[in-house]
Amino acid sequence: MSFHGMGLGRLARATDEKPKVTWPLLKRVLSYARPYGWYIAGMLLVILTSTGLSILNPLILRDLIDRTIPARDLNRLMWLSVALLIIPTTQSGLNVLQRKLNASVGEGVIFDLRVSLFAGLQRMSLSFFTNTKVGELLSRLNNDVVGAQNAISNTFLGIITNLIQAVIIFSIMLTLEWRLTLISVIVMPLFIIASNKMADRLRDIAHQQMEANAQMNAMMSETLNIGGALLVKLFGRRQLEISRLASRAKNVANLGVKRSYTGSIFISIIGLLSAVGSALVYGLGGYYVIEGAFTIGTIVAFGSYMGILYGALQNLSNAPVEFATSIVSFERVFEVIDLPEDIPEAPKPLMLEKVEGGIVFEDVTFKYETGDETLLSDVRRYGSMDSVTTVLSGETPVSEKKIENAEEEEQSSHHQARGNALENVSFRVEPGQLIALVGPSGAGKTTLTYLIPRLYDPTEGRILLDGHDLRDLSLDSLSDQIGMVTQETYLFHDTIRTNLQYAKLDAPEDELEKACRTANIHDFIANLPEGYDTIVGERGYRLSGGEKQRLALARVLLKDPRILVLDEATSSLDSESESLIQEALKIVMTRRTSIVIAHRLSTILAADLILVIDRGQVVESGTHSELLKQGGLYTQLYNTQFNKESS
Repeated sequence: MSFHGMGLGRLARATDEKPKVTWPLLKRVLSYARPYGWYIAGMLLVILTSTGLSILNPLILRDLIDRTIPARDLNRLMWLSVALLIIPTTQSGLNVLQRKLNASVGEGVIFDLRVSLFAGLQRMSLSFFTNTKVGELLSRLNNDVVGAQNAISNTFLGIITNLIQAVIIFSIMLTLEWRLTLISVIVMPLFIIASNKMADRLRDIAHQQMEANAQMNAMMSETLNIGGALLVKLFGRRQLEISRLASRAKNVANLGVKRSYTGSIFISIIGLLSAVGSALVYGLGGYYVIEGAFTIGTIVAFGSYMGILYGALQNLSNAPVEFATSIVSFERVFEVIDLPEDIPEAPKPLMLEKVEGGIVFEDVTFKYETGDETLLSDVRRYGSMDSVTTVLSGETPVSEKKIENAEEEEQSSHHQARGNALENVSFRVEPGQLIALVGPSGAGKTTLTYLIPRLYDPTEGRILLDGHDLRDLSLDSLSDQIGMVTQETYLFHDTIRTNLQYAKLDAPEDELEKACRTANIHDFIANLPEGYDTIVGERGYRLSGGEKQRLALARVLLKDPRILVLDEATSSLDSESESLIQEALKIVMTRRTSIVIAHRLSTILAADLILVIDRGQVVESGTHSELLKQGGLYTQLYNTQFNKESS
């Protein structure tokens, strides 16, 4: 019968997570169905119409066997034959319409959820992303969104349809023969018991297979990206990685075989139970036919209805498992949407129009600290790469260390480790001034620059721009006035033109060229075969470090910010690239308030004010000559690092 395989895929996909379904949660889930109410109503009508047509077939067969053929009624035979052709044809058309309506609802809900999720993630601070795995975010944007829409477009409608179908069929069966109906229903508890027993086994195997898939996919992802591929080739580990993949792929294959034959056992058991029900019905029914209690046509019709009833009841028994899975996905989607903003915008933010560029730090203290309320819960998702802890070794560490920020990772544990990244930092920058930040690695220089565009907010104290607290300003207008070039330049896997226009989406060709000429990168771009339409590769990997930095400078110039924040990291560049960047920086910083993490003596000498940062505090400040006279940390740094340039 057609219901043998029903529910197998759903059982295999189910998780062992059983959320508590509350009315507020259910109302919120259904709110996503509200915009598609007419589609859902139409789909329900189509399903019920198709179900009604399927009910007619057994009645037509009964009429053919009991009345039309014995009576040799050719006219009636012709009309019934035509009806047997029209019914499936009509059902086929209804099925096409149902699939279209279902796809419209499903894809619409996926669209709504995905946009809501992405919008929610865009308002989170940098701290959220440094504490959250990318795989977990992608899992929610893809796996959970698709799983959630299944509750609306399939599960919810399926429950209603199967419930109505079961009631109608059961009523018809009672009308036909109540004794056979009771016998057919007696077998149903055996279906439920078998279904539950096999569901556990299938679920366990499915979990193992999805975890094995996750391990295999994670390993491929690590070794096939540009960095991983380069490492494999440099260390000659091609055969090792092939062996690792073969081992993981073999495990996936073995579990696939196990899942397949276990599913076949489940189908066989269901088939055997249905055969028991059929044998009882046809055996007892045949006895009643011989005794003259009812006709052969009644048994044939009854057998057809019994198959439909078993299928509907089987689907209803699986519905709670499927619905629970969808609710888990909805909860995970809602968790992201409901995350509180840790960098909130003021209710009535001040829009910056004309900015002078004066910046004041008043007793600013900052600690990298993220509460649980702004993090995603650690829910295990079988089959997603975020569940993989180690990719190559296959080992599970006892604990995972959270890296709070890139700067903390580099710092020396014996002289820069501390509780607060910044502590009681106060200084003033006048409009148009150049401020140089110097200090040991991990002292807090990068953290200080991250506070200016509000990538983070101070734990204590405040930061003023032209006399306004940054918390009172519009985030968009603040971003418009600040340009930042980080030490690690990030470029999208797209053309040079697209990467540049990210700063100004409607920038014309002449502005692009002007910015690139100023950044000393135009001649290089012009000599490329595709010019500004050259694709830079993943993270700009096709370009050198100096070329990427000059592109980043050109991008900031195109934005034309009033305040410039940059990490002047040129230590890893060749002398020609370094010289070109230094020339570009002189032009870029002209007439702008500039805060620079200085690595070059020329920048330090040109600075209006030098801030010496150590262990998160401003320990010295002044001009180059003033600081040398103090004979403190700056003097040590000058003698060990900066003075080498002038020797």
